[in-house]
Amino acid sequence: MAMPPAARIAAAADSHASGFRLEITTRAPNSAIRPAIARPMPRDEPVMMATLSVNSNMRAEFGPRIAQASRMPLPAPTALFDWLAERLPDISEPLTLRQFPSGQSNPTFALEMPGKRLVLRAKPGGPLLPSAHQIEREFRVLGALRDTAVPVPRVLLLCSDPAVWGTPFYIMEYLEGRVLTDPALPELAPAERRALYESAFTTLADLHRIDFRAVGLADYGRAEGYLARQVSRWTTQYRASQTVPIPSMDALIAWLPEHLPAHDEAAIAHGDYRLPNLMFAFGQPQVTGVLDWELSTIGHPLLDLAYALLMHEVPLDIVRGMGGSAALEGVPGIPNSVELIAVYARRAQREPPTDLRFFLALALFRSAAIMQGIRQRIIVGNAAGGPQAQARAALAPLFAEAGWRLAAATPAGNR
Repeated sequence: MAMPPAARIAAAADSHASGFRLEITTRAPNSAIRPAIARPMPRDEPVMMATLSVNSNMRAEFGPRIAQASRMPLPAPTALFDWLAERLPDISEPLTLRQFPSGQSNPTFALEMPGKRLVLRAKPGGPLLPSAHQIEREFRVLGALRDTAVPVPRVLLLCSDPAVWGTPFYIMEYLEGRVLTDPALPELAPAERRALYESAFTTLADLHRIDFRAVGLADYGRAEGYLARQVSRWTTQYRASQTVPIPSMDALIAWLPEHLPAHDEAAIAHGDYRLPNLMFAFGQPQVTGVLDWELSTIGHPLLDLAYALLMHEVPLDIVRGMGGSAALEGVPGIPNSVELIAVYARRAQREPPTDLRFFLALALFRSAAIMQGIRQRIIVGNAAGGPQAQARAALAPLFAEAGWRLAAATPAGNR
């Protein structure tokens, strides 16, 4: 379905920008509307707007001021509309694209049209680090998990042609629910806090119990040597994005390979399992969607568990930098680390791990490398997330210092 020359695209600039909105209006005939499944976007979030236009030859024209203000790859809206309309039913005008203000890695947009909502998740434009932003892997793992005990959004389309949007992307359904970014959950009662955290760690155990070979992910990652590869990968990523020396990172780079656990395990590993990447039902403390699978692979389940526990283990300045309002230990209703490990172990049908220090140190090292990657993308101008990205980037040294303190306190020979 081709977009007619009478298409009009309009928006306006906002100096307090943290998102991006494109309103696309066409004269294409309306079609039947299918009910949507929606992941609401906070309406009180400031949204960056840019004035765009499409001329009679169907070429989008962008002013240089807008390109500099957004520091984001601007889309080719006509090609996107045509591509969607040829592949999905009920694509109609007006089509609105709204960038979610959260997310520092792969820009994610709400696609809104009459009676229908979808999500577009794309690679960022510009220079990228090797092996980063692998949305094709996200698309694959979400498809594999569709009929399992782990709730995920249904993926619909994958586009590898940069001519459509300027960068590869995929389309998935919108999910209905709550995304809670403050791990202290100040808006909830203590009983709901406990139930919500227990649901999160139960869902993580459900993920690790899935037979990855049975769902078609036997070649999604090597089942052996995951921890050594993680140390190598994030060392390489950190070195590739390093802008200033961080002595604690250098210390961890030397310490981690010498303290790899002797026992290996393999499961589907999410890689970034934390509260803001989960969606919860309205009115119920139940996980309804696990999001942001960019770092997923076949890996050691205890590294996933350690990463999920990080906000319980780090200093308050890191918690606040990650959007939290209080240290989690001692917040009424929130289980402590020992309780959450027990919840996970019961559901995973395993003995509770007795020493997670190596896994926590590696999780902190990886977090520092990720934050450093955000800092590097800010410098080159292709970071998503606006002011939130800048706040996260500043945390790289703090994560590294927390990881090294933990590593340095580990008894010699403890593996």
